[in-house]
Amino acid sequence: QVQLVESGGGSVQPGGSLSLSCVASRYIACMAWFRQAPGKEREAVASILRDRETTYADSLEGRFAISRDHATTYLHMYNMNPEDTAVYYCAAGVSCRSDAKQYIYWGQGTQVTVSA
Repeated sequence: QVQLVESGGGSVQPGGSLSLSCVASRYIACMAWFRQAPGKEREAVASILRDRETTYADSLEGRFAISRDHATTYLHMYNMNPEDTAVYYCAAGVSCRSDAKQYIYWGQGTQVTVSA
């Protein structure tokens, strides 16, 4: 079992930045971030395999950055816009996939709101 605890959500103005953290109860190879906006499906944001192989959603690369320090994973978000408003979830698994169904372990989610 792996427990995941996210933190760092909140409100930010358009153009602003926000960082999220996810602490895992133990090290696991793949850590990922997903998000789900109201009325939409959960979508992959970014993932990091071990400590260096990163993958981003095409539309977010350049504005979002994922990193990790052992069992803690970070998502740094820059130049945010209202379309980034969603609940952000941390996920973990033995391999990285863009399909949310492939992940066994999930955090509780943290709300991110971008508005003026």
